[in-house]
Amino acid sequence: MGENTSNSDRLPTFAWVTLVTRASYLPGATLLAHSLKKHQSKYPLIVLTTPDFEKSHVSTLQQECILTNSRHIQISPLVPPAHNLPETLIAPRFEDTWSKLRVFELHKYGCEKLVFLDADMLVRRNMDELFDMGLPGRDWIAANHACVCNLDHDSWAPEEWNKENCAYTGLSPESPPTPVPSPGGSNGKRTHALLNSGLFIFQPSQSQWEEMIKFLNENEEVKTYLFPDQDFLGDFFKGRWKSLSWKYNALKTMRYWHKNLWVDEEVRNLHYIVDKPWSRRIGSDGIAGHLGKDGMTHQWWWDEFEQWEREREKMGKSKILEIMRTAVAKPLQNGQD
Repeated sequence: MGENTSNSDRLPTFAWVTLVTRASYLPGATLLAHSLKKHQSKYPLIVLTTPDFEKSHVSTLQQECILTNSRHIQISPLVPPAHNLPETLIAPRFEDTWSKLRVFELHKYGCEKLVFLDADMLVRRNMDELFDMGLPGRDWIAANHACVCNLDHDSWAPEEWNKENCAYTGLSPESPPTPVPSPGGSNGKRTHALLNSGLFIFQPSQSQWEEMIKFLNENEEVKTYLFPDQDFLGDFFKGRWKSLSWKYNALKTMRYWHKNLWVDEEVRNLHYIVDKPWSRRIGSDGIAGHLGKDGMTHQWWWDEFEQWEREREKMGKSKILEIMRTAVAKPLQNGQD
């Protein structure tokens, strides 16, 4: 695995886990850890980094881990072999996401049940109940559906990606999640079999890991993937994943794409897809993020950042504050850029 711990070291049996491959995601991972602690999760967070993560920021990350009941491990990057590498990805940043699959290798360190969280997430309410959720089998995962509304009409999206075919369309805040259709069955739309890999519950094992590596190396479908880890997990766990409520992986765009479903107070975990809140301050006009529609959800992140700042100032953590203030957008002058 290439991590900076030995096989004799043990990790928690139940834990959250995230991956940070670039320093640009340090603010996201820091606030993720902070928010888990703030909402009193009894489970620790395991933070994985790759060698590309700037060495100058490793100390900051490790200090934050101590303050937030987290563990840091460096892992080796993971990519498919050259003969099975996709030619096209939606965005260059997705090149790093293959390494997310390394979380399934954590069984080597005593991990029995894990919940993966993307580093651009912010926990809004305690969601420890995810660890109590049973899976139909040890080789299953639980995740959220992919939102396929495609209201921005992205050219790369298949024609069937539209609001009518989205698994969240027609749901109310109290609705159970849309069931995942069986492979080849008639119980549901094909798009309802697509998952979002921002959060997933899994039980890692050696046999599962070996099967995944074989799939990555030999299955030619891998060459067609646009979203590396997400497409991989959808194929590998086809017919072996169960759906979760929207509130555990609440994409920020769902606040205006699925207004009948979204309730601010019900969000357990907010997912800042596309534009990251820490890359730009919010001006007096309240415009932020995706097409200028994310002012409210981005403000939630900045509110948490200010709380985190105050806590670190009281602790006298000047070095951590210096690094983080460099990593996030500078304050606006008179409310303007």
